[in-house]
Amino acid sequence: MTRRTPPFLPDGRPYKVSAVLFDFDGTLTQPGDLDFEAIRVAVDCPVGVGLLEYLDGVADANERRRKEAILEHAEIAAAGKGRLNQGALELVALLRRHRIPMAVITRNRLEAVERTMASLAGIERDDFPYVVTRDMGLGPKPRPDGVLHLLAEMGLEAAEVLLIGDHAYDIQAGRAAGTMTMFLRNHSDDQAGGDAPEEMGAVPADRQRVETSPESEAQRAAGADFIVRDLHEAARVIRYGLPLPLGKLPAELLEESIEGIEIADPAVLVSARLGEDAAAIDIRAEEVLVLASDPITLASDSPARYAVLANANDVATSGAVPRWMLTTLLFPPGTTASQVAALVRDIQESCRPWGISLCGGHTEITDAVSRPLISGTMAGTAPGGRVLDKRDMREGDRILLTKGVAVEGTGLIAREYGGRLAAGGMSAADIAEAAAFLDRMSILPEARLALESPGVTALHDVTEGGLATAVSELGAAGGRRLRLDLAAIPIYPQTRRICAIMGLDPLGLIGSGSLLITCSADQTDALVAAISRAGIEVAVIGEVGGEGRGVQAYYGTEPVEWPRFERDEVSRLSG
Repeated sequence: MTRRTPPFLPDGRPYKVSAVLFDFDGTLTQPGDLDFEAIRVAVDCPVGVGLLEYLDGVADANERRRKEAILEHAEIAAAGKGRLNQGALELVALLRRHRIPMAVITRNRLEAVERTMASLAGIERDDFPYVVTRDMGLGPKPRPDGVLHLLAEMGLEAAEVLLIGDHAYDIQAGRAAGTMTMFLRNHSDDQAGGDAPEEMGAVPADRQRVETSPESEAQRAAGADFIVRDLHEAARVIRYGLPLPLGKLPAELLEESIEGIEIADPAVLVSARLGEDAAAIDIRAEEVLVLASDPITLASDSPARYAVLANANDVATSGAVPRWMLTTLLFPPGTTASQVAALVRDIQESCRPWGISLCGGHTEITDAVSRPLISGTMAGTAPGGRVLDKRDMREGDRILLTKGVAVEGTGLIAREYGGRLAAGGMSAADIAEAAAFLDRMSILPEARLALESPGVTALHDVTEGGLATAVSELGAAGGRRLRLDLAAIPIYPQTRRICAIMGLDPLGLIGSGSLLITCSADQTDALVAAISRAGIEVAVIGEVGGEGRGVQAYYGTEPVEWPRFERDEVSRLSG
C-alpha cells in the first residue's frame, strides 16, 4: 500500500488556505477544449512567445485587430463546448462547504468565461464572485497585476491564498504576487506520488495545453509550491490547509499524520495507530507498561474527574491497571492560587477511588488559554504481560456494548443546556437524572471483569464521535470488517429525548462511560452474565467479520447505512 504523508510547503512549513484562485482553461476546464496551438498557427505566432504578448506587439493596427478577432472567435466558439476537468466538481464543492472564497484569473475574455461557466453542470457563476480577465486592462499572467487586484478585492493576505494553474505563467504570476502556487499536471500516472482514481487515464499528448514553447513539464512547473496530477489530488492538498472542525482530528488525516512515525525500540508493543488510545511498553518479563495521554477540552463541569477517567479508561482498554498519573495544568491570567490548589485537590480526589497516584506534572499561568486546561498522562501495568491488541480480534467474535450510547453526551447536555431542554418539554426531574449520567463515565469496573474472561480479544472505549466513530476505529485498528445491528444498540430514553429536542443523533454523540468488547462466541454468555451481575447493563450488538475495513449495518435483517460524523454531535451546539 502506498504511504500517504501530509503535504507541506517546500521548506517544510505548514500552510493555511483562505482562498483559491483558479486558472480557467486546462484547470477548471479540461485541457484541449481551447486549441491554443491551432490559434497560434492561424495568427503566425512564433514559438516561445505568448499569444497575447505577440498580438500586443503587432505594429500594424489593422493586422492586430484581424488577428485578435481570430483569437476571440476561437474563444467564443469553444465557450459552449467546455467540460469540467477531472475532480473540479468535487473540489469546488469542498471549498463551497468550507466557505473558502474562489476566483478565476485567466488570459481569456470575460464573455468566453461566462458562456463556458453557464454550460458547466454543477458549477455556478456565483461560486466565483471574483473573475479577472484580459478585458480589465490589467497586465496578463505571468505579470502579477491580476493576482494583486484579486488580493485587494478579497481583502486577503497573499501567503494564505493558493493559485492553481496548468501553465508556467500561472506559477510565475502567483510567485510574483506572493501567493502559494500549485501546478496542475493533468496526468494520472505515479510520478507525482499519491493515489488517483483508477478510472482516470493520462491526458493524450494532442490534448495537453500548449500556449508557448513545448518546454518540459519540469520547466513549466518550476517554482510551484505543490505539483499535483489532477484536481482530486489538489483537493487532498487543500484539505490540509483548511481549518479543522472542533473535536477529534478526522480519522483519515490522523492516520496519514501518524503513519510515518518510526518505532526503533523493540520494547514498544503497541504504538501510535488509528483506533489505539494507549501505548504498551514491555518493561520486564512479568509486566508491560501501558501509557495514555488525553487533554480535557470539551468539559466545563468537573474537569478533574474527566481528566482522570478519560486517561484511566484508555489505559484500561489495553488490559492494564491504571496506576500513575501526571498532569500539565494551564491556567489563564487572573487565576488565583486558591483556584490552582482547588483543581489539584479535585484531581487527587478523582484519582483516589481507583487507586491511582497523582505523581507529578507541570502547572503554569499563560495567556495561551482562556480557561483552565488539563492535559493528563496515565501509566499502568498489565500483570502477566498480557496486553490486548485489537489485531487479535477474530472472525465470529461477538461485539458487546456496556451501558448505552452517549452516556457522557447525555450528562453534558443536561448540565449545560438545561434551559433549552426545559423549553423543549423535558421535566426538571428528567434533566437532573440525565445530568447524573456523568457519574457513570468510568469503564474500569467492566474492563476488569472483561479481562478475567479468556475469550476477550479487544476493548475500546467510546469517546468523541460517539458509538459510530468508536466502532469504525475498532475495526480499523483490528483490520477487520464489523457487522452491527442497530436494533440491538441500547439507547437510554433520556438520551433519545435530549437528542430529539436538540436535533442530534445519539450515535454520533460523545459517549465516555460505554465500553466496546469483542469476545469469542463460546465465552460471550458467561461474560454477559458476569457484567450483569455487577449491575452494569451490557448488550450484544454485532460480530466481527473477515479481514478488511468498514462497517456493515443492519436494522434487524434490513441493511442500512452506518452513520459517519466529521465531528462530535455535541460540538454542533456551540457552532
